[in-house]
Amino acid sequence: MRRILSECLAGQPDIEVVGTAADPYIARDMILELEPDVLTLDIEMPRMDGLTFLRKLMHYRPMPVIVISSLAQASCATALRALEEGAVEALGKPSGPYSVGELKKNMAERIRAAAKARVRVPASGTEGTRPASHAAEAELRSTAVIAIGASTGGTEAIRQVLEHLPANLPGTVITQHIPAGFSKAFSERLNHLCRMEVKEAADGDELYPGRVLVAPGGIHMLLRRAGSGYRVSVKDGPRVCFQRPSVDVLFRSVAEAAGPNAVGALLTGMGSDGASGLSQIRQAGGPTIAQDEESCVVFGMPREAIRMGAAAQVLPLQQVAPAILRLVSV
Repeated sequence: MRRILSECLAGQPDIEVVGTAADPYIARDMILELEPDVLTLDIEMPRMDGLTFLRKLMHYRPMPVIVISSLAQASCATALRALEEGAVEALGKPSGPYSVGELKKNMAERIRAAAKARVRVPASGTEGTRPASHAAEAELRSTAVIAIGASTGGTEAIRQVLEHLPANLPGTVITQHIPAGFSKAFSERLNHLCRMEVKEAADGDELYPGRVLVAPGGIHMLLRRAGSGYRVSVKDGPRVCFQRPSVDVLFRSVAEAAGPNAVGALLTGMGSDGASGLSQIRQAGGPTIAQDEESCVVFGMPREAIRMGAAAQVLPLQQVAPAILRLVSV
């Protein structure tokens, strides 16, 4: 695996692999000696597991970390825990549908984004807590649709937003750039931590108040009208903005299906995916939000949305959930 990762980065003029380590104890000494800008970290390693090492690293020497995990559901769940512990990105090991070629396409780009990322050191003692929601009994518009898009740093940003929203939240659709296999564990994690029902979307799933649907990794998700309500379509297709699932694909469908009833929020992430779609939501009469630079892990997607005038509001992450509640209240 170390050889494959090194080969994925070979020939990149702006990236140098300064070392590889067989276990965390060797890695610790090499980090102190070589002072790398970015660390890739396996979850399953000899002598110490990756999650334990990450916690120690973020305590003593915080730095951008990309977690490399197998696509087994237990490993995916652990990788998501690593994102909670401060890792900036998670990638799947090349096996099955996630091939070496796919990793080669993504690896250098992810390294570059991680090198520029804001490292977030998590507060201790917050695992499994649910913040109080003072708006849980508010009357919310059942016709509203909330659409959220994110990439690098997004799994944690989305969690923080949803944890502060009530169980009667209007139907919500989410596209997070995530490898195939990780989205199921991500949805299950959110379902455990949040008040509303959260599930990985399946083709034809109905969207209704209290339900959040997450686009499956590697597949586009679109919203469509179904009588007086909404359903989602989940389908393959070409990458949009180099991504599948694409935030633009979701946001454009939301603008078309829900129009002024849509609320769009574009959170942290590299690239430009989602900016054009957020603009279409705004043009359709729906309110739009972009996360501000200071609270982003990577200020790429929101910056592009702000640049093109797609964001009606630019807010720090902690203000996104209250803003959504105000926008969907009766």
